[in-house]
Amino acid sequence: MAIWIKPIPRGPQSQPTQGRKTTMHRQALIVGGGIGGLCAAICLRLTGWDVQVFEQAPEITEIGAGLQISPNGVKILEHIGVMERLEPAVFEPEAIEIRMGVSGRPILYLPMKGVAAQRWGARYLQVHRADLITALSARLDALQPGAMQTGCPVRGYAPCKDGAEVILANGRRIQADLVIGADGIHSRIRHQMLGTDAPRFTGNYAWRALVPAAQLGALAPPPSGCIWAGPKKHAVTTYVRGGALVNFVGIVEQRTWREESWSRTGDRQEALADFNGWAPPLLAILEQAEVLHKWALFDRAPLPKWQDGHVMLLGDAAHPMLPSMAQGAVQSLEDGYHLARVLGAAVGPDIVAACARHYAQRIDRSSRVQRVSAQNLQLFHKSSRLAQLMAYAPIWLAGQLTPSLVHRRSDWLYGAPVPPLNI
Repeated sequence: MAIWIKPIPRGPQSQPTQGRKTTMHRQALIVGGGIGGLCAAICLRLTGWDVQVFEQAPEITEIGAGLQISPNGVKILEHIGVMERLEPAVFEPEAIEIRMGVSGRPILYLPMKGVAAQRWGARYLQVHRADLITALSARLDALQPGAMQTGCPVRGYAPCKDGAEVILANGRRIQADLVIGADGIHSRIRHQMLGTDAPRFTGNYAWRALVPAAQLGALAPPPSGCIWAGPKKHAVTTYVRGGALVNFVGIVEQRTWREESWSRTGDRQEALADFNGWAPPLLAILEQAEVLHKWALFDRAPLPKWQDGHVMLLGDAAHPMLPSMAQGAVQSLEDGYHLARVLGAAVGPDIVAACARHYAQRIDRSSRVQRVSAQNLQLFHKSSRLAQLMAYAPIWLAGQLTPSLVHRRSDWLYGAPVPPLNI
């Protein structure tokens, strides 16, 4: 079946033939309509680009679940005009907590409500992934109606004079000044650019569940971003949909995995066995969740490059990471925003140079987030009582005596400046 693509809008002096470019209008084709791809499209559009987003899924679904958007991400959403659409769906947690998974005993209570905005310039928020995608999509459509095409898989890309072109699954080719691969950890664009190596299994799989908060009653978890730590596993509870839903993520160590899927339905008894004897709020979520999802966690080592001429990788296609810093979505937002800023008014070969600068300026930060995410996972999975005491006693003491010092450890991440786009 042929796929209909709405032509990219052209200026009055440009040629109407699809694929021809002019000095008046720069064009970007974005493969992947997730958080990073949509953010990049919005930012580029705000800075004068014509954009088209190709999303292979026929429609945006509820796959995924809760996200935590730290101040470095919230500032970007505010700058690009998305927060006003997202506001009704967000939840602002009282604190970030760490508790023992079995006993529920507190290890750390770090206030965030009110503190985050004062210290880092924006709130710390929790939101459903589908709500964020909806808000980003609506903002893009307001800026350039029809810019996103769903049900439109991309097979690959090819270089061409002064740009690159995407190759759709039906064989059609569309040329532009810039192609962005924002198509996730299993990116076809990354595969073509850097080879056939598979993402590496991290030795962990995850459970996801959503339950109405009212349904849990007294067993609802605290109104925070709460990490429940335990031997070789941990859980995280958050709130989404303005506090109406409790989101659960449970990460469990396992040596091997043969499947890769966001949306594999899991077995309730298996999930309950994984968290047998853990705190009552966690068991109540697993018992009452209408659907449980189970999937393996994969990542990649930092890549040697994100670029092939006029083709650029972004988000999970460039730097997939474990969820134990809650930064996957936020780093994708940072990628899209930073790329648009670096591109500025670049045209022709200057686009290639700007993309190279983007990589040079982003690789250390994204690699550090990947590294600390892996370290956090180890911190939350301490097995012996001695290891737990050595790891958690200093955290408890710091939280009791000098919480500002604990906040300070996140300054490099949450407090990073977000200069305005060159609109």
